[in-house]
Amino acid sequence: MTGLVTYGLRAIGLKAAIVLGMLSGAPAMAQQTDILALGDSLTQGYGLIEQEGFVPQLRAWLAERGHDVRIVNAGVSGDTTAGGLSRVEWSLTPEIDAMIVALGGNDLLRGIDPAVARANLDGILQVAAERDLDVLLIGLTAPGNYGAAYKKSFDAIYPDLAEEYDTVYLEDFFAGLRGPDGGMPDPGRYMQADGIHPDAEGVARIVETVGPKVETLIEEVRAADAAADQE
Repeated sequence: MTGLVTYGLRAIGLKAAIVLGMLSGAPAMAQQTDILALGDSLTQGYGLIEQEGFVPQLRAWLAERGHDVRIVNAGVSGDTTAGGLSRVEWSLTPEIDAMIVALGGNDLLRGIDPAVARANLDGILQVAAERDLDVLLIGLTAPGNYGAAYKKSFDAIYPDLAEEYDTVYLEDFFAGLRGPDGGMPDPGRYMQADGIHPDAEGVARIVETVGPKVETLIEEVRAADAAADQE
């Protein structure tokens, strides 16, 4: 009987706490944030089992830090910035709160004119702006094999657009793998046999760099939601 009374008192106390929380306007739990990751094979997880890919590892990294996040993997292997632009409209389903844009690697591999890549990325960011979505733009650093002029033009795309559209910005998808001299690791270290795609450990290192930027993106979404609730 004593146990029943104790349980009853605890239940009453719990209900009272819930009611007080509702009256004070405090949420019972954090709201889920839905993020679209628009990218190519680096986002898609090429050559890796599913849980080792970029999106699952990023999701796990964020969950370990208490974030309730759903990340939609919109990475398509082989996609260029043009491909991303062609599918961004229908990829941004109504529940999406924010977007990660990580495109340009295949433009580099094909030597596509940086002006074309810039226009495509600009179009993607325009769509996000029209939908009032916060964005994390992840850049890439061009190699020197196309010449200094090409490299300068390509490398300028991401910081310019990040400033123009006021996005959260990470200068280089591979920043977590680069050494003090800015170079990539030796072939076979953190990379798959093709030397282009990271292995599971490489992805983990990349996520350690991308993760804090995604946390900033989530904070921006939360701040925007809070401001909208006060209007």
